[in-house]
Amino acid sequence: MPVELTGESLTLANLVRVAREGEPVTVAAEALERMRERRRVVEEAVSSGESVYGVTTGVGMRREARVSRDEASAFNRSAVAGHRVGLGPPARADVVRAALVRMANGLVAGHQGARPELALALVEALNAGRTPVVHSLGSLGLADLAQNADLAAGALGDLGLEAGEAGALLVSNAYSTAEAALAVTDTRAFLDRLDAAAALDFEAFRANVGALHPEVGRARPYPGIVETIERLHALLSGSALWMPGSARFLQDPITFRCVPQVHGALRDALRFAESSLAVELNAHQGNPLIVPEERRIVSVGNFDSLPLAAALDLVRISLAPALTAAVERALKLLSPRFSGLTEGLVAREGSWQDGLSELGVAAQAVVAEARLLAQPVSFELASTMQESGVEDRTVLTSLGARRLDEMLALGRRVLAIELTVAAQAVDLRAPLELGSGAAAAHTLVREHVPFLDDPAQMPLRLEELAAALAEAAP
Repeated sequence: MPVELTGESLTLANLVRVAREGEPVTVAAEALERMRERRRVVEEAVSSGESVYGVTTGVGMRREARVSRDEASAFNRSAVAGHRVGLGPPARADVVRAALVRMANGLVAGHQGARPELALALVEALNAGRTPVVHSLGSLGLADLAQNADLAAGALGDLGLEAGEAGALLVSNAYSTAEAALAVTDTRAFLDRLDAAAALDFEAFRANVGALHPEVGRARPYPGIVETIERLHALLSGSALWMPGSARFLQDPITFRCVPQVHGALRDALRFAESSLAVELNAHQGNPLIVPEERRIVSVGNFDSLPLAAALDLVRISLAPALTAAVERALKLLSPRFSGLTEGLVAREGSWQDGLSELGVAAQAVVAEARLLAQPVSFELASTMQESGVEDRTVLTSLGARRLDEMLALGRRVLAIELTVAAQAVDLRAPLELGSGAAAAHTLVREHVPFLDDPAQMPLRLEELAAALAEAAP
């Protein structure tokens, strides 16, 4: 079913459908009429000779320069071309498509008075599968000027621009919002995989499921804790761990005991980020802003994307300990002192083989890189004299989204190691009555990585398993 843009109702799920599944896009008729009505406010300002930033004046350090009606078309085309200063590799096609959806939806809302023709041209590009080349570096987070310029130039082609329309196209966070939307979506799926790996860890360790008692969530009622406990109960449904006397220890290491708290914190951070995205997907993100009831245009700062940048920082900060805990559980399973199994989970006691021992080293190295990406960025570049000192702070929202995506790529490799280690331990303890979700995780591992009982099987297909983990969790 086509996704209809109204400027008010774009959801995260629909954005992903268009970006990744090629769902067609339409524009609501009432939204087009709203665009025409608000365009008239812009035309009135131009006719009256009123000074309106970016409409009848230049922008940035040239904000005092006047732009006449005769110069408007050339000025606006020049503004788009002049902001094509992005660097770095091209953005992924799904990010570009998501950005086009967000840009079109922003235009449809009518906050900056662009003509309907612009929104319809962006939608036509989406539906025709035209994906502009957009350079991924160069956004400071106070409007994605460079990326939006690439988007506009690639999607609009030779379509003429009129007064104020360059600003409507350029001054938004369409690109970083799109990056964030896809990264947060992927993090939600990744968290489901983290839950499944933790469940398999519980099986492999013969952990004490008392840490998953529902009273834990009732006594400390964070939504994320409650939901994580429910998830783990479902994943461990049918497991022998629920039988009295199944646990090997009265009290397990913290990384086992605190799965509800750690995964719960990430769940709550994601919920906060998703609530920010629900606003940003339909919000005015620019400058200036039309006040239709007053028939005037005011200079504002809605391009400041701190709410989203801070939410992304929180997600990465919350993801880091979840990955660290995953590695620590794997290390416990590789150690006879904690697992009660062989050193490195070798198939035969007393063997000279390394087994999976070296996976612990690799996991520690990868998770260290992931933790470095968790550093907050929303307070960076606290001051700059760019544009004569008027633009004096930034938030680097695009960088925050990109780092989350990079953390996930590393996290899938951490998870591949964690699952491989847990599956080896489960097989060494066989036969076991596994929970349904833990059994599914074990099956997934064995589709890519066999039980290790011969050094000739090395290297293991961990990258293949990591790629499988990139698919959405069931």
